[in-house]
Amino acid sequence: MAGKGANSSATVSTCTVTLGKEEGSKKRPAWVSLIRKTKTLENGTLRVFLVAKVVVNGEMIEYYDISGCYILRPWAMSIWEIMQTFFDAEIKKMKIKNCYFPLFVSSGVLQKEKDHIEGFAPEVAWVTKSGESELEMPIAIRPTSETVMYPYFSKWIRGHRDLPLRLNQWCNVVRWEFSNPTPFIRSREFLWQEGHTAFATKEEADTEVLEILELYRRIYEEFLAVPVIKGKKSEHEKFAGGLYTTTVEAFVPNTGRGVQGATSHCLGQNFAKMFEINFENEKGEKCMVWQNSWAYTTRTIGVMVMVHGDDKGLVLPPKVASVQVIVIPVPYKDANTQGIFDACAATVKTLNEAGFRAEADYRDNYSPGWKYSHWEMKGVPLRIEIGPKDLANNQVRAVRRDNSAKSDIQMASLVEGVKEMLDNVQQSLFDAAKQKRDACIQVVNTWEEFAEALGQKKMILAPWCDEEEVEKDVKARTKGEMGAAKSLCTPFDQPELPEGTLCFASGTPAKKWTYWGRSY
Repeated sequence: MAGKGANSSATVSTCTVTLGKEEGSKKRPAWVSLIRKTKTLENGTLRVFLVAKVVVNGEMIEYYDISGCYILRPWAMSIWEIMQTFFDAEIKKMKIKNCYFPLFVSSGVLQKEKDHIEGFAPEVAWVTKSGESELEMPIAIRPTSETVMYPYFSKWIRGHRDLPLRLNQWCNVVRWEFSNPTPFIRSREFLWQEGHTAFATKEEADTEVLEILELYRRIYEEFLAVPVIKGKKSEHEKFAGGLYTTTVEAFVPNTGRGVQGATSHCLGQNFAKMFEINFENEKGEKCMVWQNSWAYTTRTIGVMVMVHGDDKGLVLPPKVASVQVIVIPVPYKDANTQGIFDACAATVKTLNEAGFRAEADYRDNYSPGWKYSHWEMKGVPLRIEIGPKDLANNQVRAVRRDNSAKSDIQMASLVEGVKEMLDNVQQSLFDAAKQKRDACIQVVNTWEEFAEALGQKKMILAPWCDEEEVEKDVKARTKGEMGAAKSLCTPFDQPELPEGTLCFASGTPAKKWTYWGRSY
């Protein structure tokens, strides 16, 4: 479902760090010191600790023995499930129904829409053998499902009463990436939802495109606390075979790269023509349907990690954190250890009953300091410490993951205090991310200004003539070790374009403002 923009290469460096277990030690785990020494990488790469190390040590993924494939551990799957619960409920309000189509697609069907398959051909994985026997006809593993589903749309749609047909499926797809597979960002197999819908009119299709795009914005901004820009892809970057592509674009200030967050495509009538998806309207006339497709993937998790992660590890927004509050007993010598443990258990019980996802860490082979570092690495939004003084004062000590701010909360107002802190963490993460993103946006008017801003890893807003050949020329002129620049999106919220404004790249009259930059 992702357009051509999803296929852009990015150089990614990785290395291996072993998570040391310092049982009973008061020192921070060894990997924390190593991570803090690994602050930046050159050449536009992802910072090592954010992608390769944090997601492993944070117990989000485990590397698999096939390159580009990763095991999603419960810490990551719970984030996906929270987003899935939200999105699934919202599309059901829109009368969109879930279904499931097979993983395999015949070569004849896959190649029926030429422009479409050309966009995916290098990434298609093929099954060619069964046991030791060669298959008579190779079978493709779906890179996306347009060609899998649309022969059956043609079968199911006969008249106007069969419309709209609105389906969604939660599944996996395979795209055999060869350029630097990276956890969540560029993997050979990933999870997604993909919606496929058919309408009698273009107006209905256009309306749905924007309704779905708004849901994607909400996933990023309301759940993942990542600011995005809603806009339209260029003709060169749109979904292969589609009419137009809308997108929510994120930006990672630490690496100076854009990320295509999720896309909602109007396919027009191209696929309807190829697969003969026709219907008889109220006047008895034969018409072709108008189609959409839209998707978001587990890439969303990678974007969140890159935007919020710091030199301690993951930083999870409370709305998607598997554990929102971790409670840690801090017993000192000769303290009432059992009383402290009982207070921890009571705290967890109270928070769970109030709807929070809270747990306690009672492990006796790790020191409190080690536990602090461990749960910081995993990104838990709020840590509650209970020691002898807290027990005596009938309070808890709460520590925020995002800014390390500490405050004491009386047990009598525990639920209210925790809710206020978590709400504040969620909003603070979004505000900080937006401030950093906005600080990276630079408006330019000339090629010289563009080149300078690109060198400074900016997200560039420039006047453009909207010519595909000019966009190709920009890519060619900026090609290098860090990757070429390209158009990210034309924002729906357009600044005023003064009369006589020229395109930054061609010098011809500009038609619109468009965001440019390097991207994943």
